[in-house]
Amino acid sequence: MRDILPALRARCAEGVPFALATVVAVHGSAPRDPGAVMAVDAAGTVVGSVSGGCVEGDVYEVAREVLAGAGPRVVSYGISDDEAFGTGLTCGGTIEVLVRGYAAAAEREDLAAVLDLIAADRPVAEATVLSGAAETGARLVVRPAGTPAGPGTLGSEGLDAAVTDDARGLLAQGHTAIQWYGAHGQRRMQEVAVFVRTYAPPPRMLVFGAIDHAAATARIGSFLGYRVTVCDARPAFTTRERFPTADEVVRAWPHTYLESTEVDARTVICVLTHDPRFDVPLLVAALRTPAAYIGVMGSRRTHHDRLARLRAAGVDETRLGRLASPVGLDLGARTPEETAVSIAAEIIQHRWGGTGRPLGELTGAIHHGGPGVPE
Repeated sequence: MRDILPALRARCAEGVPFALATVVAVHGSAPRDPGAVMAVDAAGTVVGSVSGGCVEGDVYEVAREVLAGAGPRVVSYGISDDEAFGTGLTCGGTIEVLVRGYAAAAEREDLAAVLDLIAADRPVAEATVLSGAAETGARLVVRPAGTPAGPGTLGSEGLDAAVTDDARGLLAQGHTAIQWYGAHGQRRMQEVAVFVRTYAPPPRMLVFGAIDHAAATARIGSFLGYRVTVCDARPAFTTRERFPTADEVVRAWPHTYLESTEVDARTVICVLTHDPRFDVPLLVAALRTPAAYIGVMGSRRTHHDRLARLRAAGVDETRLGRLASPVGLDLGARTPEETAVSIAAEIIQHRWGGTGRPLGELTGAIHHGGPGVPE
């Protein structure tokens, strides 16, 4: 959604009707993940993509039908044995796409409110009925507990309550998923399929150590969709000019900053100081957090010395086992930019459970299961 956010906000502001096609499920290999969107407006203009080109033509026609009043639809696309070059996914997978219209002004106003929250990096989720006892396309906006309730209903108080509770849990984890319920929200029933699309703020990447490797890591972190903070205590090195792509550049002792900032289960921490004065107290603090990844730069000798210092500081073996040290995958990296690619590759591997081996040496599915990526 974020990749076409300006275009959608503009259409809402200008009162232009449009249909929104959203990937709600993927089976096997597919070019785009659940949550990928494509919009078709009343003039026939297209923005976004649901498959990288494989099925866009057919989705376009469905969107035009929905705009003409056909109502929300869920359509499925996949490769068949006898139509390898027909409408379908040449990569061999199947996708399900929800196509929903925003022709009425009230519908666009409700969506505009959600788009504004996404643009402001405020957490919000949309729950949409895909099939079953409730009306296909029924929509409910869910926000975190303690914030104003969003508009919409899925058709019953019980279903709204159950979906709200589950959507808040998914939102906290940054996950998107299809959930199943009874018609009135009963658990462990399969009467109603609800697609819950979450829009959490971008996950954080905390880079410690204002060195050339940090500048390259900050750049690739931004490219991957992280909100990047670079922190170092040395004023001469910790400047905006050295880190133009970072969202924040902080001059502070690393462990002091880490203890005072928010770290959640999606945060990745890259410790590139390789100086015991900085990295030992920093890592003691980092290993107390729920961070998803803690990577530490240094030679193998530095790594073993660091482990001894951390043990002396009272860090147990279980917590030491969380460290990715020395940081990165073995790519033969030499330059700061190549090292940043190595670090990014390890972060992706850690997130999705990949092997880190060449795909050409492996068999089976290319894509691994796991939580949703930074949007």
